[in-house]
Amino acid sequence: MPTTDPRPSTDSRVLVIVPAWNEQASVGDTVHEIRSTNPGVDVLVVDDGSGDRTATVAAAAGASVVRLPFNLGVGGAMRTGYRHALRAGYDVAVQIDADGQHDPRYLDTLIAELDRVDICIGSRFARADDPYTVRGPRRWAMILLARVLSRLAGTTLTDVTSGFRVCNRRAMTVFAEHYPAEYLGDTVESLVIATRVGCRVGQVPVDMRRRAAGQPSASPLKAAVFLCRAVVALGLALVRRWPATFDEGLTDSGALQTDARAEAS
Repeated sequence: MPTTDPRPSTDSRVLVIVPAWNEQASVGDTVHEIRSTNPGVDVLVVDDGSGDRTATVAAAAGASVVRLPFNLGVGGAMRTGYRHALRAGYDVAVQIDADGQHDPRYLDTLIAELDRVDICIGSRFARADDPYTVRGPRRWAMILLARVLSRLAGTTLTDVTSGFRVCNRRAMTVFAEHYPAEYLGDTVESLVIATRVGCRVGQVPVDMRRRAAGQPSASPLKAAVFLCRAVVALGLALVRRWPATFDEGLTDSGALQTDARAEAS
């Protein structure tokens, strides 16, 4: 049995992880908004091998910064962030993108859901009147992925490709070792891994904004192709063998072992 309750308390330490690749035009405003709307949280920007001033701008805005020597993708950046969160003893880890799409005013609502789940997703499509729209093959693939993940998680999930999410230490322990690095693996496949090892997943409706600056990491056509690849990756993740549970990672010794492996990687 775990010796630590994974649910966050009212005085939980919260780390907001911001993966950023060439986001100098928006990362400063993103960090400022996170800190102004949630003054009790810490912000870590993982500069994913940027070729611009992303790291400098993020540090000037008040964030801690980890600089990766080359671009690993969102998954690699987030795994770095989760490992840091575990080593530093944070109770809650949050993913917020650097481009301004995720509204940090929803953070308290997402974190409150950790009383009943291990991972809570901020969903763009949980309300019928949500103004955020995606059409065509990309939307069809997203619906298919959501239906499969909903069955796997045993609850309704409408936006499994959303990168706006929070998790507790149980999920952090899983993600610090097994967070996928492939495009959309960091969203879709990570949820498969989490549910397969016993994590509970939920969602709350949020409003998302359009990208504030810069260019998306993939064009709409490439995004549609990658989503099709994500369907294939989903199938592979479903048949891959995973440990039955990661509850042992919640014990003090398990956490230390995870940290040691993270440091050695």
